[in-house]
Amino acid sequence: MTDTGRLTVIAGPMFSGKSEELMRRVRRATIAGIDVLVVSHSLDTRSDISTITSHTGVNIPAVPLGDAASLAEAARQKDYELIAIDEAQFFGPELVPVVEDLLIRGLDVIVEGLCVTFDGQPFEPLPSFMAVAEDVLRLTAVCTVCGKDAVFHQRLEQAENPNRPDAAQTAQPPEATLAATEIDASHIGGLDTYVARCRQHFTGAE
Repeated sequence: MTDTGRLTVIAGPMFSGKSEELMRRVRRATIAGIDVLVVSHSLDTRSDISTITSHTGVNIPAVPLGDAASLAEAARQKDYELIAIDEAQFFGPELVPVVEDLLIRGLDVIVEGLCVTFDGQPFEPLPSFMAVAEDVLRLTAVCTVCGKDAVFHQRLEQAENPNRPDAAQTAQPPEATLAATEIDASHIGGLDTYVARCRQHFTGAE
């Protein structure tokens, strides 16, 4: 009987170092001789679509795929030992049964992505994965207002500069934006469109 695989989750808000941690683990696995399939979502076009690139510019090769079904098919093309999934939230809840099948087949899986939307709500499928994973790494960013641990990220007005001292006052309230769970290209961005926020300085906080 084949041993089941191990599920590792790397989760947090934007700018928390999730991609860097995923890449670190992939590099270690590669050095150890483990056959790894690294998957990104084709919606993420911030850099070369065939790489995973962190906000600091570090990158590794990846296979861009458009949905969970394509990921399942790619994982069957070779005898992989580890599947590493970047920006898992873009694959939606449909990713959960695909990962469960990979684990049952004996493959280890690393799932990395946002566990919170830009309006401060749980962002599936990360919460579901976090509930059943053998290993969960929950990262925080740095609030750009006060420097405290940031568990949220927030979308800014297109014309605003997130590095301004009054940036906390210029962030869009959640109801003024596209629904946070509707995945499209507007959810892709960096420091020009999103900022990290602690609970105190998140717009939705009292």
